[in-house]
Amino acid sequence: MPNPFVHMELMTTDVKVAKKFFGELFDWKLEEARGADNIPYTMINVGNGAGGGIMANPIPKTGSLWVPHVEVDDVRAATEKAKALGGQVMKPVTEVKGMGEFSIILDPTGGMFGLWEAKASP
Repeated sequence: MPNPFVHMELMTTDVKVAKKFFGELFDWKLEEARGADNIPYTMINVGNGAGGGIMANPIPKTGSLWVPHVEVDDVRAATEKAKALGGQVMKPVTEVKGMGEFSIILDPTGGMFGLWEAKASP
Protein backbone atom coordinates (compact mmCIF):
# COMPACT_ATOMS: atom_id res chain seq x y z
CA MET A 1 0.00 0.00 0.00
CA PRO A 2 1.56 3.32 -0.98
CA ASN A 3 1.76 6.05 1.64
CA PRO A 4 0.71 4.06 4.73
CA PHE A 5 0.04 5.49 8.16
CA VAL A 6 3.30 4.85 10.03
CA HIS A 7 3.13 6.77 13.30
CA MET A 8 0.36 8.00 15.61
CA GLU A 9 1.23 10.91 17.86
CA LEU A 10 -0.70 12.10 20.88
CA MET A 11 -0.21 15.81 21.50
CA THR A 12 -1.65 16.09 24.99
CA THR A 13 -2.35 18.68 27.64
CA ASP A 14 -1.12 16.29 30.36
CA VAL A 15 1.72 13.94 29.40
CA LYS A 16 1.90 12.23 32.81
CA VAL A 17 -1.81 11.33 32.86
CA ALA A 18 -1.78 10.22 29.20
CA LYS A 19 1.25 7.95 29.72
CA LYS A 20 -0.32 6.32 32.77
CA PHE A 21 -3.71 5.84 31.08
CA PHE A 22 -2.51 4.40 27.77
CA GLY A 23 0.38 2.46 29.27
CA GLU A 24 -1.97 0.65 31.63
CA LEU A 25 -4.92 0.35 29.23
CA PHE A 26 -2.98 -1.25 26.38
CA ASP A 27 0.23 -2.39 28.13
CA TRP A 28 2.20 -0.23 25.71
CA LYS A 29 5.93 -0.04 26.33
CA LEU A 30 6.89 3.61 26.77
CA GLU A 31 10.44 4.87 26.24
CA GLU A 32 11.63 8.38 27.03
CA ALA A 33 13.42 10.15 24.16
CA ARG A 34 13.97 13.58 22.67
CA GLY A 35 11.88 14.71 19.71
CA ALA A 36 12.30 17.40 17.10
CA ASP A 37 13.78 20.59 18.51
CA ASN A 38 15.06 18.43 21.42
CA ILE A 39 11.68 18.44 23.20
CA PRO A 40 10.78 15.69 25.70
CA TYR A 41 9.06 12.86 23.82
CA THR A 42 7.79 9.43 24.79
CA MET A 43 8.02 6.70 22.14
CA ILE A 44 5.17 4.16 22.11
CA ASN A 45 6.15 0.60 21.22
CA VAL A 46 2.98 -1.35 20.44
CA GLY A 47 4.67 -4.52 19.16
CA ASN A 48 2.87 -5.08 15.83
CA GLY A 49 1.55 -2.22 13.70
CA ALA A 50 2.31 1.47 13.66
CA GLY A 51 3.74 2.78 16.90
CA GLY A 52 3.66 6.33 18.01
CA GLY A 53 4.58 8.92 20.54
CA ILE A 54 3.29 11.18 23.30
CA MET A 55 4.29 14.80 23.73
CA ALA A 56 3.04 18.01 25.30
CA ASN A 57 0.74 19.77 22.85
CA PRO A 58 2.71 22.69 21.37
CA ILE A 59 -0.38 24.35 19.84
CA PRO A 60 -1.75 27.06 22.15
CA LYS A 61 -5.43 26.99 23.19
CA THR A 62 -6.14 23.48 21.90
CA GLY A 63 -6.93 20.31 23.77
CA SER A 64 -5.33 16.91 23.37
CA LEU A 65 -5.41 15.39 19.91
CA TRP A 66 -4.07 12.41 17.97
CA VAL A 67 -2.11 13.19 14.80
CA PRO A 68 -1.56 10.36 12.30
CA HIS A 69 1.58 10.48 10.16
CA VAL A 70 1.72 9.25 6.57
CA GLU A 71 4.95 7.97 5.00
CA VAL A 72 6.11 9.76 1.86
CA ASP A 73 9.18 9.44 -0.38
CA ASP A 74 9.92 13.18 -0.36
CA VAL A 75 8.53 15.18 2.56
CA ARG A 76 9.45 18.54 1.03
CA ALA A 77 7.66 17.80 -2.26
CA ALA A 78 4.63 16.32 -0.45
CA THR A 79 4.43 19.37 1.84
CA GLU A 80 4.45 21.71 -1.16
CA LYS A 81 1.85 19.58 -2.96
CA ALA A 82 -0.42 19.62 0.11
CA LYS A 83 -0.08 23.41 0.23
CA ALA A 84 -0.91 23.72 -3.50
CA LEU A 85 -4.02 21.58 -2.94
CA GLY A 86 -5.33 23.90 -0.23
CA GLY A 87 -3.63 22.47 2.85
CA GLN A 88 -2.14 24.72 5.51
CA VAL A 89 1.38 24.01 6.75
CA MET A 90 1.18 24.03 10.56
CA LYS A 91 4.81 22.91 11.09
CA PRO A 92 7.31 23.20 8.25
CA VAL A 93 9.64 20.34 7.40
CA THR A 94 11.60 19.56 10.55
CA GLU A 95 14.39 17.05 11.15
CA VAL A 96 14.20 14.37 13.83
CA LYS A 97 17.90 13.74 14.32
CA GLY A 98 18.99 10.38 12.99
CA MET A 99 15.45 9.29 12.09
CA GLY A 100 14.02 11.45 9.30
CA GLU A 101 11.96 14.56 8.62
CA PHE A 102 8.30 15.50 9.07
CA SER A 103 5.83 18.31 8.54
CA ILE A 104 2.35 18.88 9.97
CA ILE A 105 -0.50 19.79 7.64
CA LEU A 106 -4.07 20.96 8.18
CA ASP A 107 -6.23 19.67 5.32
CA PRO A 108 -8.89 21.94 3.73
CA THR A 109 -11.56 20.45 6.03
CA GLY A 110 -9.58 21.12 9.22
CA GLY A 111 -8.12 17.62 9.73
CA MET A 112 -4.54 17.55 10.98
CA PHE A 113 -1.97 14.99 9.86
CA GLY A 114 1.78 14.61 9.53
CA LEU A 115 3.96 13.75 6.56
CA TRP A 116 6.99 11.56 7.38
CA GLU A 117 10.11 10.74 5.37
CA ALA A 118 12.37 8.22 7.08
CA LYS A 119 16.10 8.78 6.85
CA ALA A 120 17.66 6.62 4.15
CA SER A 121 19.63 3.65 5.44
CA PRO A 122 23.40 3.94 4.97
